[in-house]
Amino acid sequence: MAPRGATRATLAEALAERAGGRVRRFWHQESEPSVVKGSPIFHNMTLGFEALDAGQEPVARCVDDLTLQADFDKFAKPLPGWHRIVSDDERLLRLVARHTDPELPILEALAEAVSLFGTELLPAEGGMLRLVDESRAPIAIAAPLPGERERPCELISPPISSDHEARLDGLLSVARELGFGVPVESATHLHFDASALCSAKAISNLVRIFSEHALELRALFAINPNLRRVGGWPKELIELVAKPAFRGASWQDARAQLEALTLSKYCDFNLKNIAHAIETRHTFEVRILPGSLQTTPIIEAAEFFEALLTYAISANEPPKRAHGRRKGKPGLRSLIEELPLRAEKRAMWLQRAAALNE
Repeated sequence: MAPRGATRATLAEALAERAGGRVRRFWHQESEPSVVKGSPIFHNMTLGFEALDAGQEPVARCVDDLTLQADFDKFAKPLPGWHRIVSDDERLLRLVARHTDPELPILEALAEAVSLFGTELLPAEGGMLRLVDESRAPIAIAAPLPGERERPCELISPPISSDHEARLDGLLSVARELGFGVPVESATHLHFDASALCSAKAISNLVRIFSEHALELRALFAINPNLRRVGGWPKELIELVAKPAFRGASWQDARAQLEALTLSKYCDFNLKNIAHAIETRHTFEVRILPGSLQTTPIIEAAEFFEALLTYAISANEPPKRAHGRRKGKPGLRSLIEELPLRAEKRAMWLQRAAALNE
């Protein structure tokens, strides 16, 4: 999160300056529970900032994260030029986003969307602007961004395929220098390319390993107790992938069965992008890691989960768990012994697993 007096744009601008590039604004979309009767979910668009290098390649994105709440003054007045656009219909909001220029002041930005729907903006209380259709049915509302919501900053790197530590620290070091901090509810999310996971056997192994060792993995990586939007997989998934018919299915058939479960992304380990074959984000996501501005623990975790995924892909069938589920019991240590890790890294993780019982 940005220190008071700065915003997430501050970090994007610093990253772009170091890379000899510029900052591009865009609309970042999220959803949150609503207190409005009849509208259980509000879909939000807030300003995101993408740092580009001299060749116009992405360096990082800096966006809001609605799960971060505790560190901000909810009664702080909005900063000039900071708005959000909300709707109870995600499809309409995406359409509005395509016709709203985030580089412009809000009235000018919405002009094209107003023209698209052939209507007008209706002023409302608190500086809000209501976009309605010709029958006055609501489409979206633009409102000043309150409560220091310019300070939350989820830092998103582009895919990193080499020099992981140096490239990651190149981002985090700038955040540290600018005085950015780690929010109370923060997490680190790791995305792994899911191409090699596209087989029924790999998914079956993965779900079995991660579900059997879920509590131990949470303990091993010291999950933030204030973390939101995490949790276990539904039992329907665990039961499905354990069936011999699933393990022997083609990937096309297996993926269709996964998609039918309508999995949520808000869990410890996100399979939704794989199940729905989302091309722009075809990844397996680890969501249990605590937030950090230090590079080493993130790289260590990435190496561990890469080894775990490699094992799930290559194992004919993981050995059945013979031990209890309590933290640090031999089940986790036995699993670590099986992982394709360098000797010194395996020793480190075995020591940490053993320490969970001390």
